[in-house]
Amino acid sequence: MEGPRVSAFAVFHKEFQRQEGVVKKSKHAISKPSQKHKLLKKKRKFLSSGPETNASSLPALENVNEIEEANGEVYCVNSKKGKHSNKKVKKLNTPAKNKILNTSVTTDVESSSKQHVGPPLLSVLQDLGKIQNSRDRAVTLFEWLLSPIKPADFFRDIWEKKPALIKRHNNSYYSGLFSTSEFDRILRDDNVQFGVNLDVTSYTDGKRETHNPPGRALPLVVWDYFRNGCSLRLLNPQAFSHTVWNFLSVLQELFGSMVGSNTYLTPAGTQGFAPHYDDIEAFVVQLEGKKHWRVYKPRQKSEHLPQISSVNFSDEHIGDPILETVLEAGDLLYFPRGFIHQGHCLPDAHSLHITVSSYQKHSWINLLEKVLPAALKVAAEEDVEFRKGLPLDYMDYMGVQNTDLDDQRRGIFIQKVHTLMTKLADYAPVDAAVDQKAKEFLHDCLPPVLTPAEKSHSVYGAPVTWEDGRVQDNALQIGKDTRIRILRGGIARLCSEGDSCLLYYSTDNPRVYHQEEPKSIEIDFEHVDAVEYLLHSYPQYVAVQNIPSGTLDEKITVATILFEKGLLTTKESLNVTR
Repeated sequence: MEGPRVSAFAVFHKEFQRQEGVVKKSKHAISKPSQKHKLLKKKRKFLSSGPETNASSLPALENVNEIEEANGEVYCVNSKKGKHSNKKVKKLNTPAKNKILNTSVTTDVESSSKQHVGPPLLSVLQDLGKIQNSRDRAVTLFEWLLSPIKPADFFRDIWEKKPALIKRHNNSYYSGLFSTSEFDRILRDDNVQFGVNLDVTSYTDGKRETHNPPGRALPLVVWDYFRNGCSLRLLNPQAFSHTVWNFLSVLQELFGSMVGSNTYLTPAGTQGFAPHYDDIEAFVVQLEGKKHWRVYKPRQKSEHLPQISSVNFSDEHIGDPILETVLEAGDLLYFPRGFIHQGHCLPDAHSLHITVSSYQKHSWINLLEKVLPAALKVAAEEDVEFRKGLPLDYMDYMGVQNTDLDDQRRGIFIQKVHTLMTKLADYAPVDAAVDQKAKEFLHDCLPPVLTPAEKSHSVYGAPVTWEDGRVQDNALQIGKDTRIRILRGGIARLCSEGDSCLLYYSTDNPRVYHQEEPKSIEIDFEHVDAVEYLLHSYPQYVAVQNIPSGTLDEKITVATILFEKGLLTTKESLNVTR
């Protein structure tokens, strides 16, 4: 996402150094293509625009290789047929072009009068405000993103297992999310910096290069790069686009993990990135034009659901694709982390897509990295067995040089280690480790975009005024009958921090990733029960007088503190006193 880790989907490369052979017609031109590259582009042109296989009729290729842990399947949805395709085909020992042209099992993407039609995004976002539970909002938005695949089917059958392709035959399905004209406006109106907010890239003769100059990315320079064949990657569109910010801030509550995005604008007939895999779950949303994609299975077991992104690969190191298709506006392609992928533009159209990503460093291993050190600390304090000394002579029979020794002491030593590791689970502070993950999430995530009702019934809509040269003494009166609730379900977390109890929250986060420190307030121990009650009561409104523990004045104090921090909303508009 944003700098310094600008995106879950991005790996920074060394800045492009100009070499001899640069095209002279522009100071921003990229290296002149070699004869080999020209032949490759001719082959692609033949595949994509020949008389029998024009760009609009290129079929999706399913499962030419079997995936070891994902059952070798690719999930395809074709709205023209109105049904799902989930089939296998045998590996085809044919050149790449024949895989596209001759495969007998395809997802038909030929033109059709039938389209998958859904409500416009802006009306979807507006209607979300009518849903009281913010997690239900997230599910509803995700359902729109994946339609006609149901979220329950997706998480059961596809998530982390295999790619999924949705062909909608509806160019306007994702209209309103982001556009090239919005990108142009951002360049003109906002302080977009090369290398921080925007990357300029190319991929020629099997070599990926980054062409970022220092400083602000002004339209004259950026569009000159694009005109000369460079791809433009906006690393954090949510920092500049209100709609993308709203879209991601709703979805993040579904995943419980940061949801980030990059936008990719690619000129016709070019490719901006080398084949690679990422450490995130990726949803490629095609917004404009079209792009030819190839997806490949993980090369080995260790690359299934990897912890870090890969280096750039060459074509000869990745085998045959299991999915090959042309994404057109309104289509979606999902692939799990570890699936290698590459995309290039067809000769007759540019491409704009946004990649929505999540689940970076959000696996069991990442939780255990927090659990195990804490468990060892607790075990060392509470169990003398963990503090007893090692055998005097253990180095004589343990270690790599002694693995072939026929010594019964080795078995005794190893069994002792196994016993201690089994006992260690009894000291694992799992809840505390989960709280640490929750704190990280609240620091990572975007602040919520408030609905009109949330704004008018919270501190953000407080009617404080400046009149007659001074601030008017307006105060919002919270009383015993005031009905309140937490603003959103996923914006706050109560955590124990040594001798203190802190409430971490995300409402004051910036739209730039980790631009500021985590936000928290200390909660007095006598008020912890009251805060827990409010967190657990969501999405129901509760009267202040019904908050457990303490006197009525203390209940009103807790409600007032949380309200003024922007963490509460009220059922009715508050009375104004002067």
